Amino acid sequence: MRIEDIAIIPIYPRLVARNAAHNAHFPDWNVRTVFKVTTDGGLVGYGDYRCPPPPRSSVEPLLGRSPFDFLGNDFNPGLGGALYDVMGKHLGVPAYKLMGQPVRRSVAVAAWTKPAAPEKLSAEVQRAVSEGYTLMKMHTSEYYDILEQHQAVEGVAPPWFRMHYDFNHNRSRATVLPVVKELARSPLVGCIEDPLRPNDVEGWRQLRRQVGIPIVMHPTPLGGLQEVHLGMADAYMAGGQVGATLQKGSALAAANAAAVIQITGGTLTKALALHLAAVIPAAVMHSVDLDDQYEDDITTARIPVVDGTSPVPEGPGLGYTVDEAALTALAARGSTPMPKHVVVVRLRDGTALYFASILTADNGGVARLTGKEEGTIRGLRLALWDDDGSPDFRRVHERVHSTGPFQAGARESGFAAPTPADATG
Repeated sequence: MRIEDIAIIPIYPRLVARNAAHNAHFPDWNVRTVFKVTTDGGLVGYGDYRCPPPPRSSVEPLLGRSPFDFLGNDFNPGLGGALYDVMGKHLGVPAYKLMGQPVRRSVAVAAWTKPAAPEKLSAEVQRAVSEGYTLMKMHTSEYYDILEQHQAVEGVAPPWFRMHYDFNHNRSRATVLPVVKELARSPLVGCIEDPLRPNDVEGWRQLRRQVGIPIVMHPTPLGGLQEVHLGMADAYMAGGQVGATLQKGSALAAANAAAVIQITGGTLTKALALHLAAVIPAAVMHSVDLDDQYEDDITTARIPVVDGTSPVPEGPGLGYTVDEAALTALAARGSTPMPKHVVVVRLRDGTALYFASILTADNGGVARLTGKEEGTIRGLRLALWDDDGSPDFRRVHERVHSTGPFQAGARESGFAAPTPADATG
């Protein structure tokens, strides 16, 4: 069996309606890439990953080779998944049988949400519970108050539900410690990811000694084994390339540390993550995949979630059938256009911070305007101000794009903006 062709197909699935307005303000959020591997015998394997399409030159060296030449590969996960899909179909076995000995038949899976206003996060938690999840991951952000967000979670989540908060590894110990200690008092906090900068070795060690909840690390700039040896975290992110994930899973098992699998995309991406999690000998806390963010997919079925877990697929290859008509339709759709907008972050006294985009607000933008680290400002709110044709919008939009983010007091004229209670926040 030889690889005859590898098609690289960008697709543009609809985002779920509940988040579509918010997500449309992120560039290329609904772009995923499908890899279609065709062999000389007519077998076809598919893989999917949330990324823009790579150049054609990246796959040309594989043409004419056997897919089995690339067992344990470290390619783009979409391409790696497609190779395992076609190999499994050729042998009539699920992909995990080509990765190692299975140690679990089901895997805990996490729902996912973008940073959300407290009232929106409440709704997201209830949605996740209704869909069978017992865990949800959310990144913290500069434009919301994490303690207020978690208070909203406590108001609606059942006692067995847990939150996975990703702290974005951007804060000092002085800021992180009191926030994490406060969150750790809640039984609904399952773990904290990346509370400190990755190179703050002693900070991670101190935090683990002082906080009684699991600390998850991602990435590992020292290579992985050094972080484990130094005792910097309780669990480590794995996921992405097949070979690297299998290798890290074995290393973590030897160190009695846990793994969190994270590969983001649709149904085929989640299927790949489940196959990997099936054979990793380390304990797997859960898998994060983002498949709950898409209204559409290219497969004829979606992966079920039952009491917080999903079963490892047992069909040949990745175990899910691709609908070619759906693939063609999603490839023809085109990316979701981003509306002309301004981002407004309100402080408790009504002061407004204006930014050209969510990304500029969240990558140090709020901290630069306020002089305060993420997590130290209570009562923040975000509003997405789409072009309403008003002179106020035009004035603010021109200013943030010409001179950068700025701050205006609540009573300053010429800078009217919507309140942050809109549905897109």
